Amino acid sequence: MAEIVLIGLNHNTAPVEVRECLAFSQDETDRALEVLCRQPTIEEVVLISTCNRVELLLTCGDRSLAAERAQWFLSDFKKLPHEDFRSMLYIYEGDEAIRHIFRVASSLDSMLVGEPQILGQIKDAYRLAAEKKTTGVILNRLLHKSFFVAKRVRSETGIGDHAVSVSYAAIELARKIFDTLEKKNVLLIGAGEMAEIAVEHLIRNRTGDIFVANRTFERAVDLAARFRGRAIRFDEIESYLELVDIIISSTGATEFILHPPVVKSALKRRRNRPLFFIDIAVPRDIDPKINRLSNAYVYDIDDLRTVIDENIQDRNREAVKAKRIVDEAVIQFRKWMDSLNVVPTIVALRNKFNAIAEVELNKTLQSLNHLSREEREALYRMKDAMVKKILHDPTLFLKSNGNPKIASVYLDITRKLFNLDD
Repeated sequence: MAEIVLIGLNHNTAPVEVRECLAFSQDETDRALEVLCRQPTIEEVVLISTCNRVELLLTCGDRSLAAERAQWFLSDFKKLPHEDFRSMLYIYEGDEAIRHIFRVASSLDSMLVGEPQILGQIKDAYRLAAEKKTTGVILNRLLHKSFFVAKRVRSETGIGDHAVSVSYAAIELARKIFDTLEKKNVLLIGAGEMAEIAVEHLIRNRTGDIFVANRTFERAVDLAARFRGRAIRFDEIESYLELVDIIISSTGATEFILHPPVVKSALKRRRNRPLFFIDIAVPRDIDPKINRLSNAYVYDIDDLRTVIDENIQDRNREAVKAKRIVDEAVIQFRKWMDSLNVVPTIVALRNKFNAIAEVELNKTLQSLNHLSREEREALYRMKDAMVKKILHDPTLFLKSNGNPKIASVYLDITRKLFNLDD
């Protein structure tokens, strides 16, 4: 029977410098899934890569071998020495792996407990894996269950009240720096979901002009139009540093997009009025050396922890309720996993056929009062023999399939076909 294993690192175990080295772009994820599925012991796999975590969720026949190969895969694929991150990894197996993915989907394991972005990111990771056909019966069921658990947690607890996010924390940090954001001009570099959330919070704080720069200019125009901002081209960023007070960057670039010489020149033109950079991208967009310049202040995603800690106390209380929902779901999923063993399925199948046959035979016998006891017993023996013969070939088929991945598919189909889980 295949087992579930999860191996990864996150904001609690690894600094941003390591996380950005192991982060996967979508193209890299495509290639990574293909490589991982060629590993002999790995049967199904989903790769989750966000600014706060990189995790491999997989099913396998040999847990220790799969975990070892997953670690070396990360090292080889990202060309990062194993010893640079090995101590930062966590490995969960069985129920603990199931519990972890439920917690992640429900945002109980996020830097900001209750933030909604992670669920969408996991759905994207699952969609990509499903398109690459690297998921099967077990991970399909597990991921769909995780989406259901996340929905329950959000609807049955207050964990999502006063919703915050890393973008919200960035705005909170800017507000603390300036006391007020009124009339402070802001440049957003990147026009993705994080930028959208940031714009919404900026508007509530009555900021001054909002400029949006994005490599795809059309996307910048769309976002700016929705919030009465102004779109600028990516190559105009340098000239606009003179006009803004706060730069919030959240692109998917793999290298720094702002460097010290450019910022130093802008500070001179600003007559040294301060510039605040809030970098919420992983890998980072803003060269941290900019922080060494006078009147330039750079904060990255790890610097947001202080702001975040001040916003999660209420959510942590609600997280106790959410933990109960997660624990219930783990028990339910384990029961389903156990049902994929051959014996429980065969027993459930035999019991169902026996029950149906017995009910129908009893109905028939009610109108056959003239039969003797011996004749009735003969009919019951015939019923037992028929059920046994009907189930003979299906039983042999289910027992004989040695490939765990295919066997779990057949067992799952059997249980669905005959409604054995109700």
